[in-house]
Amino acid sequence: MTKDAVTTPLRAPFTQHAGDGGPGEVMEKPQASDGVKHSIGELLTCPFCFDVWVITGFTIGHVFAPRATRMVADAMAALAGADFLQLAYATAQQVAEG
Repeated sequence: MTKDAVTTPLRAPFTQHAGDGGPGEVMEKPQASDGVKHSIGELLTCPFCFDVWVITGFTIGHVFAPRATRMVADAMAALAGADFLQLAYATAQQVAEG
């Protein structure tokens, strides 16, 4: 979410392009130098900061909407598995090429 090229339009009101990252990633920085807009920009560009808020949301979700939260968590786990397999495949290709 914080570096994915596909989610750039969601971050655009709060961030500006700062370069390219890894495959399918972009590097961005907050647009504003201070205030709420800067804080949101920091949150949307920092994977470690964003993770804290996501896990907080999941914890609250498990209390108030456990069934829906489990469904979202299962989808995220499947996506993480697919990402892992893609990275393993890319690594195997690099090793095979020498």
